[in-house]
Amino acid sequence: MLTNWLYVGLFLIVALALPAVTVLVPHLIAPKKPNPIKSEVYECGIETVGEAWVQFKVQYYVFALVFLIFDIETVFLYPWAVAFDKLPLFAVMEGVLFIVMLLAGLLYLWRKGVLEWA
Repeated sequence: MLTNWLYVGLFLIVALALPAVTVLVPHLIAPKKPNPIKSEVYECGIETVGEAWVQFKVQYYVFALVFLIFDIETVFLYPWAVAFDKLPLFAVMEGVLFIVMLLAGLLYLWRKGVLEWA
């Protein structure tokens, strides 16, 4: 029993040590030569004109997140659809309820205008 926990502990130590080493070693061995030219904003070889930070519409990100959510929920529905003919009535009703909740969320997003691409 203790050996199983030993493996878990060893795995956690390695899982924490590897990212720490990959971040710390380059920080320690990288040359440090600060230069004002290196601190300037660089965008595709073109000097920036005006403000370098441009505000993007949040709608694009919301649209992508909605797509991601519905995509993941489709993955959850796949095993249910494959075993549909072997499931009891309760499991079928749960799947139907899940689809109804998805459709309610889609209707809500549609009415809020999130799906309108501007």
